[in-house]
This record gives sequence, C-alpha cells and structure tokens, in this order.
Amino acid sequence: MVKTKGQYKDSQLEFFPLTKKRWSDFEALFGERGACGGCWCMLWRLKRSEFERQKGKKNKQAMKAIVNSGQIPGILAFSHGQPIAWCSIAPRDRFPALDRSRILKKIDDAPVWSITCFFIEKNHREKGLSVQMIKAAMDYVKKQGGKIMEAYPVEPKKDRAPAVFVWTGLASAFKKAGFFECARRSETRPMMRYYIK
Repeated sequence: MVKTKGQYKDSQLEFFPLTKKRWSDFEALFGERGACGGCWCMLWRLKRSEFERQKGKKNKQAMKAIVNSGQIPGILAFSHGQPIAWCSIAPRDRFPALDRSRILKKIDDAPVWSITCFFIEKNHREKGLSVQMIKAAMDYVKKQGGKIMEAYPVEPKKDRAPAVFVWTGLASAFKKAGFFECARRSETRPMMRYYIK
C-alpha cells in the first residue's frame, strides 16, 4: 500500500472555497493544460463522451459557468498567498458520472458530499498536503450542514504510484483523516466515508 508522507507543515497554509473572486487563482493553479490533460475538474460532472469532446477550453468554460452560477465546486489551498492545491468537494448529485461507474455507484440513498479529486502543485506533492486538504474539506462540509462525506481513493498494489494515477487521492490519506472503508467493488478502489459529528 502507498503510504502518505508525514504532516504537511506550513504556517501560512490557508483554505478558501472556489468562488468568482478566486477564479483567477484556480486558473493559475491549473495552468494552460487544465491540471491534467484539459480536465478542469469536469470528469465526474459530465458524460464521458461530452467530457472528451470538451477537453481543454470547453471544460474550462463549463467549470467557470458552475462557479459563476454561485455553486462552490471545491476548495483551494494557498501558501504565502499563492494557490498550491485543489480539492473537489460537493454534494454527490453534482457528480452524475459516479452513478454511471460500476465500482463507484451509490452504496445507499444517504445524502453524501463527495471528494472526487485533488490537484496539488508539483513542488508540494508527497508531503502530506492531501491530508490537510481532506481536513479542510471536512470543515467546509460541516459549515454547509453536511453529515456524511464520501471518497473514492486509490489503494495501489505497488508501493509507489505516479501522481497522474492518484488524482482521486490515496486511501492512506483518507484513513489518516478519519475515513473508513464502507464498500469495495474493485481491488484497488475502496469507497470510504466519514460521519461529521
């Protein structure tokens, strides 16, 4: 199992929801390529064929439309005022592609908030920042009145997995943050939950 590194230490670390005011920070973090191959964090929000057609500029426009509508699609982490990481967090019904997945379809009808992906600037990877992002997402969901959080991380068979394959997060990071496994329909893809107190 790939283990997450230790606690990310940065006294200047701050977290903010992605709003219209923060759009330019999101753009700066994702860069010209839209984080990973023109995704712009739209994969779970669209039908696969639509996502593929829209890769790049159109996915960016689709995400901007979500933000402009007033929806919060996730949170950004900042260090010394610079955006360094992203966590996609929203009610599960905002990610219809999850229900089209054989291994990530609903466990039950409980209203959950889903963490679907992370994007961490390369100089800040493998330092435990994802655990901090998960905890910031917990705080955000609690403030929104959410009670259950759900995640779909990877638990690779080998000790190390390239960043491009762990964009949904590592199971070990979610365990560190207090999540527990509640279903597994694939050897390397547990479904995990956290109940907010």
